[in-house]
Amino acid sequence: MILMFKFLKDEPALFIEKEKILVISDLHLGFEYELYKKGINVPSQTKPIMKKINSLIRKTRAEKLVILGDIKHDVPGVSYQEMREVPEFFKELVSKVEVEVCLGNHDTFLEKLCPHEVKIHNSRGFVIKKYGFNHGHAWPFKKLMKCDYIIMGHTHPTIQFIDKFGYRVIEQVWLKGRLDKEKVKKKYKIEKTGLLGVIIIPAFNRLLGGTPLNVKRTSDELLGPLLKNNFINIKDVELYLLDGTYLGKLKNLIEG
Repeated sequence: MILMFKFLKDEPALFIEKEKILVISDLHLGFEYELYKKGINVPSQTKPIMKKINSLIRKTRAEKLVILGDIKHDVPGVSYQEMREVPEFFKELVSKVEVEVCLGNHDTFLEKLCPHEVKIHNSRGFVIKKYGFNHGHAWPFKKLMKCDYIIMGHTHPTIQFIDKFGYRVIEQVWLKGRLDKEKVKKKYKIEKTGLLGVIIIPAFNRLLGGTPLNVKRTSDELLGPLLKNNFINIKDVELYLLDGTYLGKLKNLIEG
């Protein structure tokens, strides 16, 4: 079965063409407030993020927007900035497109900030056709194991480049891999699975840090149960820069 989706060039967003679904993750609206408490003054990024999403909706002609969690940043509470900006953010979104959200680990009390038009799913995920969606910090529901692709966020994947002078650059990357079917069958007590390809989306908020995956690290240092428990062989995942450059498999890029 051929599943038609594409990484949007130079954007941390995925578009499922046949279903007209735009997928993004990890907005962390209100992150600037955390920076402010540390003495770093950054203007609110909610409007620029909204403007970018609107542009992508127009460009792709998407009919549905799926956000894979961590819409807000403050945890376990809700900051004043989030109380003010998140409801307006969603109010504008639902006026343009159908919106479905998978709760992330930062999304405490998000239901109280969203208009009723927003469809909110448990953090363990939901399914549309042969695509499964979840944030990534919790074990996916069993029903996702029947999917051909599982799309998630949470990891904020990046890769670092170091030149001969020691100058370091961090770039966001897409991860494309596959779940271990035998481990899935054993954990979920099922006999048949989908193709179980995995796509991990870079964070949509460019202010956020990330996890440089080409730095040698143990599985305990990785984010989310699928990676921590080696359900995804991280060294065999393929990496792509946002501009579409294929970097190869991670095992060929790990330093040290």
